[in-house]
Amino acid sequence: MSQHAAPSPGRPTHGTGAPRSADRSSGWVTGGVVFAGVLMLLNGALAVLQGIAALAEDDVYARVGSYVYELNLTGWGVIHVILGALVLATGYGLLKDMAWARFAGIFLASLSLIAQFLFLPYSPVWSVIVMAIDVFVIWALASRQDRADQRS
Repeated sequence: MSQHAAPSPGRPTHGTGAPRSADRSSGWVTGGVVFAGVLMLLNGALAVLQGIAALAEDDVYARVGSYVYELNLTGWGVIHVILGALVLATGYGLLKDMAWARFAGIFLASLSLIAQFLFLPYSPVWSVIVMAIDVFVIWALASRQDRADQRS
């Protein structure tokens, strides 16, 4: 049996394995940014496939009734292919920790959220799922702090 000396109150606990609250939250948010990058890669690839499906055949998607924001499926296909390719590239940039990718990711996730809202009559369940993913990506990228800010 070995006994370990307990740290006295008022002494710092650096090196004892007890994480400080700032370390815990910053590691979690950084992990959220990596996860947001992976989600953007997958979301971009799926948006490209969704756009190709809209371009290929008009009978893949069924309309769920009349909608104020009408656009034909060919237009939606082009929008999804272009937006998906940009989201895919930005997700790759996030995983490579490029400076431009964080702000571009917030902007493109916002555009994706709006596009999925407008695409609701064609694919309601999938649009709601992608909108939730986009909200998480925006939150993860907006709440990330730079390393210099965390030290002070």
